[in-house]
Amino acid sequence: MQDFATRRTMMVDTQVRPNDVTKFPIIEAMLAVPREDFVPPARREAAYIGENVPLAPGRVLLEPRSFAKMLDALDVQPSDLVLDVGCGLGYSSAVIARMAEAVVALEEGDMATLAEAALARVGADNAAVVAAPLAAGSDKHGPYDVILLEGGVETVPAAILGQLKEGGRIAAIFMQGALGVARLGRKIDGEIAWRDIFNAAAPVIPGFVAEKEFVL
Repeated sequence: MQDFATRRTMMVDTQVRPNDVTKFPIIEAMLAVPREDFVPPARREAAYIGENVPLAPGRVLLEPRSFAKMLDALDVQPSDLVLDVGCGLGYSSAVIARMAEAVVALEEGDMATLAEAALARVGADNAAVVAAPLAAGSDKHGPYDVILLEGGVETVPAAILGQLKEGGRIAAIFMQGALGVARLGRKIDGEIAWRDIFNAAAPVIPGFVAEKEFVL
């Protein structure tokens, strides 16, 4: 029997706190949620490594450092409604559910079904899984105080940006080739003002690839 609770504490003490993430709600949530229950069974042993964990082609569970630092920048409040785009098997939504009023966990296909079951097992009853194309967001539940994209992007679809409340916050990892940077956006007067927050990398989520410009 693996002592996942000890690994969870080590993850927070070696990957989260040293990267300047010290807000109690984030620490508490990441110590409480069993990350090993939100990865494919064959990858349970890798659940706490400091790397992205593959979930499906082009899809990963973000490494603890990147996820925690994005949460820190987003400053999720107990009254916030959060859209978690590409929740995978539900880990990120389970963590956010402990910090926010409610989470809309957006995922596609079989992963949506698995996420729903995993979130139910940990009692995250303020997280609702929506099975729909990720690039479309979930308009009927918005607008949102916070939007988090769980993976790399080259561009964020206008549909998703339109679901962010005025004054709301959004975070994503923008990729250029193999290099990426996490950015925090805030909606001001209907426009998103982005700023870089730290370097990170993740596979680009299908549907979030920029259209290539045709040049003669």
